[in-house]
Amino acid sequence: MRVLFQSRVTLFSVPGGDTIQLIKTAEYLEKLGVKVDISTELEPDVKKYDIVHLFNLMRGQETYVQLKNAKRQGKPVALSTIYGLYYEYEKEAAEGIRRFLANILSPYQMEYVKIIARGIKNGELHKGFIKVMFLGYYKVLKEICKMTDIFLPNSESEMLRVAQEFGLNNPRYIVVPNAIDSNVFDYDKVQVDGKIENKFRDCVLCVAKVSGRKNQLNLVKAMKDLPYKLVLIGFAPPNHKKYFEKVKKESGENVIFIGKMPHEELPQYYKVARVHVLPSWLETPGLVSLEAVAMKCNIVATTKGDTVDYFKDYAFYCEPDNVDSIRDAIIKAYESPFNEEFREYILNNFTWEKAAEKTLEGYLLALGDANGRKR
Repeated sequence: MRVLFQSRVTLFSVPGGDTIQLIKTAEYLEKLGVKVDISTELEPDVKKYDIVHLFNLMRGQETYVQLKNAKRQGKPVALSTIYGLYYEYEKEAAEGIRRFLANILSPYQMEYVKIIARGIKNGELHKGFIKVMFLGYYKVLKEICKMTDIFLPNSESEMLRVAQEFGLNNPRYIVVPNAIDSNVFDYDKVQVDGKIENKFRDCVLCVAKVSGRKNQLNLVKAMKDLPYKLVLIGFAPPNHKKYFEKVKKESGENVIFIGKMPHEELPQYYKVARVHVLPSWLETPGLVSLEAVAMKCNIVATTKGDTVDYFKDYAFYCEPDNVDSIRDAIIKAYESPFNEEFREYILNNFTWEKAAEKTLEGYLLALGDANGRKR
C-alpha cells in the first residue's frame, strides 16, 4: 500500500503536536509494510497512491484544497481531525483586539479572521487562503467533512465534537490514539546526564510551545511562592512573542526557560522531573502528557478537551482560568507517589504501534468502500 500524508504548509517551520503525530504515524506504518510519503504541497500528483491521509481539520485553508485535489484524481481520503476550537480561551484570556473580536464574533468567524491575519503577517497567501476568503471558514470545514471517506480522530469525544458541529450522521471513523514511542521513552534505558540530574531533579516541568492556549502565564502565577523549581521547555511561535515576554516578566526566580529542544532529548528531563503540567485551554490530550507518564511523572492536565478520555482518574486535573486550581493540582501531584498502574495503562494502550494498526484498519475500511463504489 502507498499512502501520501499531507498537512499544513507550516508543518515543519512551526512544528507542533500534529508534526510529531504525522512523523511517528508514518514511521510505524512503514514497519507494517505501508509505503508513506509526506507532502505540504496543496495540489501534488497523487496518482501513484492508494489513499491520501490528511491531518488537521482546523487548517481548512490547506486541507480543503488538498482534499479536492485527491478527489479529482479519484483517491479516497482519510482525515486525522486534531480538532478543537480555542474560542473559550480567546473570549476569556486573550488580550487586546483578539479578545475584543472573540466577544463579538462567532467561533467560526474568529477562525476566519485568524486566517486573514496569518495570511498577511506570515505570508500564507495561497490558493487555500483564497478559497476560505470566498467560501467562509465553517463552510470549508463542513465540505471537508462531507468529502472525507474515513475519520481518524484521537478520541471518541473528539469525533462526537466534529459530528455535532458539522451535522454528521453516523460518520465512518476509527479512533486512533495519540501515542508515545515506547523505545524512546523507556524509563529503564534512559541515561540522565549528570548536569541535568543536578540542576533539575524533582522539578515541575512543562513541555509546550509558549503561547496563550498552552497557558504558561497562569502556570508561572500558580508557581509563585511554591518551593518547587519550574522548568519550561518550548519556543514561542511567531504570533506569540509578546505573550512570551509577559510570561518571562511574570516569572519568579524559581522559573527556568530552556527554549526549543530536540524531541529525543526530552526523556532525560521527564525522568528527573516530579510533575509535568499542561494547563491548556484545550488538549486532545497532549502528547507530552503521555510521554511524561511513561517516564514516571505525575501529570497535571486541563479539564478542557479530551484529556479525561485518556487519563481517567489517574491525572490531577485543573481549570485553566483558575490560578488556585492550577496551584492546588500541582501541590497534590507533587506530594503524591507515582502510580505504576498509570504507566502500565499508558504503555498498553497508547503506543505508536497501536496507532499505526488502527490507522491501517481505517485505510482498509476506506479502500474497501471505494472499491465497492467502483464495482
